[in-house]
Amino acid sequence: MQLANRVSQLKPSATLAVNTLAQELKAAGREVISLSVGEPDFDTPEHISQAAIEAIKSGFTRYTAVPGITELRQAAADYFNRYGAGAKVENVIISNGGKQCLYNLFQSIIDPGDEVLVPAPYWVSYPPLVELAGGSAAVVPAGVDKGFKVSVEDLERHRTPKTKACIMNSPSNPTGAVYTRQELDAIAEWAVANKVMLVADEIYDQLVYEPEVHSSLCAWWNKHPEYFTVINGVAKSYAMTGWRVGYTLVHPDLIKACNKLQSQSSSNICSISQKAALAALTGDQTCLAPMKEAFVRRRNLVMDIISSWPDVKCPTPGGAFYVFPDMSAHYNAAMPDSTSMCKFLLDKAGVALVPGEAFGDDNCIRLSYATADSTLQKALELVGKALFNK
Repeated sequence: MQLANRVSQLKPSATLAVNTLAQELKAAGREVISLSVGEPDFDTPEHISQAAIEAIKSGFTRYTAVPGITELRQAAADYFNRYGAGAKVENVIISNGGKQCLYNLFQSIIDPGDEVLVPAPYWVSYPPLVELAGGSAAVVPAGVDKGFKVSVEDLERHRTPKTKACIMNSPSNPTGAVYTRQELDAIAEWAVANKVMLVADEIYDQLVYEPEVHSSLCAWWNKHPEYFTVINGVAKSYAMTGWRVGYTLVHPDLIKACNKLQSQSSSNICSISQKAALAALTGDQTCLAPMKEAFVRRRNLVMDIISSWPDVKCPTPGGAFYVFPDMSAHYNAAMPDSTSMCKFLLDKAGVALVPGEAFGDDNCIRLSYATADSTLQKALELVGKALFNK
């Protein structure tokens, strides 16, 4: 069958591909520990699940307005307003997770030939989402020696007359890097001066660990909504990955465009998920603290072990739940890149990790520490034994 070029050229998600391979090995009887998928291992908090159950019992199972129920849009606006957005209901659209938020946005602003600056390491889906909209992803490298963060100078070197937008992800997937207020403000000033839209993916905003603090671009949206878009969702902070709820703060004109696009693709998101997300945003927030404390403890555990690995460079992540160690000192003729290293570790150690190549930095591999402490301990001991005989 002849497939469309856009599909033929599209690469599958590397994180999901690795997890699928790990599941296949498990099905074949192999013991495999997967540190490949970026989702919390906690159950969704009870009061959130209960809100969904009540929605079903009350018959809230019909279509809703395409951009979401008014109460949830208001709750999302209020969430953005914590960071100085000054947003109203009409500035927010609810979509099927952060991925559809980004898809809607790029489909609405990108024309063929437009370029989007993508700092690397990047989340695996950023370049494909740009390319599906007909644009080109212009990768801006920021390696381990720069703490995996780009500067204004880095962005300016890659800016061209075709540059339409730039993605900023803080805290970062895959590195956990967190931009400071000063760093973000400098980039925001550069964006306004050069008429480049900054797309802020802030999905990990609640998972920032002391002494780091989350610095949002919401206040910049308040001043210059034509140059800023902020995306967030309940997946990571509230352990709700499967509920598929994201929300976008955009210019009023773009709300209309995203709404029109969503009306012809998915229409509204699941009505039950909307009620659950409403409970997450407006209900008891004490459920967040224990999960965050666990992630800090796990991060410290992982860093203690990785710091003992010879010739491995890995900045301590300030947020999210990933580490992204530079393993390139241990590449060799039989294992020359991150993909071959991950295949070796899956076969030799029974541990599934994600090659850094998928994130734009082939020197590194990504480990998710969103799993039990004992599982992390065992997995990293197996990796250390396989690579370093430790």
